[in-house]
Amino acid sequence: MNDAARDTAAPTVSLAAEYAASGVGPVLQQLDDELVGLAPVKQRIREIAALLLVDRVRAKFGLASEPPTLHMSFTGNPGTGKTTVARRMAEILFKLGYVRRGHLVAVTRDDLVGQYIGHTAPKTKEVLKKAMGGVLFIDEAYYLYRQENERDYGQESIEILLQVMENNRDDLVVILAGYADKMDQFFRSNPGFRSRVAHHIDFPDYTDANLLEIGEKMLAGLSYRLSESARAALTQYIPARRAQPLFANARSIRNALDRARLRQANRLFSEGDQALTLERLTTIEEADIRASRVFGQSPGA
Repeated sequence: MNDAARDTAAPTVSLAAEYAASGVGPVLQQLDDELVGLAPVKQRIREIAALLLVDRVRAKFGLASEPPTLHMSFTGNPGTGKTTVARRMAEILFKLGYVRRGHLVAVTRDDLVGQYIGHTAPKTKEVLKKAMGGVLFIDEAYYLYRQENERDYGQESIEILLQVMENNRDDLVVILAGYADKMDQFFRSNPGFRSRVAHHIDFPDYTDANLLEIGEKMLAGLSYRLSESARAALTQYIPARRAQPLFANARSIRNALDRARLRQANRLFSEGDQALTLERLTTIEEADIRASRVFGQSPGA
């Protein structure tokens, strides 16, 4: 039998059919729909999904395989979508059979590290128990261990995490998140983590145009809209807020719009007993945006 005949007779698997059957497509589409921008992040998530899908197809052919290392590091400033992407990643891993439950458990140092001898191990193990079968998301992971404090109990939590990340990587994916420079320092100080993390994904800041689009999507989800003058005001608000301390990308925009909604409600209430139309109830006006302290001299939102 020649090579062509052998190729014809060999069993085949349709990758497109596997992809459709997995249910990963709608999750990736949801990620596209709910997150503005972040094209490099979305591309990396698609690449990881493709790797896992092909790995699953290879297993159907009986090819040598072992559970891939899927622990990740998400770096970037606050409000850039890291938790949202982690949640969708948990769904993708579940759809492809790499975790049993596909849930996300998001924690910080306070959830893992105790304040006295004998307190840390039970806390860390309880969190890991809740996270098994899904994804454990540790925000600001570099605070796990405070090297300057000789009595800090974070090292005990780190040792437990490292052991579980190695021995239970077929049932738990850990995502470490935080500022890029602090995460680099954390990995240098804890090489055990670096050797266990296979995927490093950087989340860029949103552009001003991204944040305006995000703000309008947030409002639309709550059945609000910006008037033309309010949209112009928000366009000016975004770079002004970015220049102030503690800017947190989409989180800062959400906070600003929450306050704008509060001002709108008070404005409507103060106008007295007038018949409220649907348009008035759902429209954020320029004054609701410009009342922010950001347009003055005082720091704030």
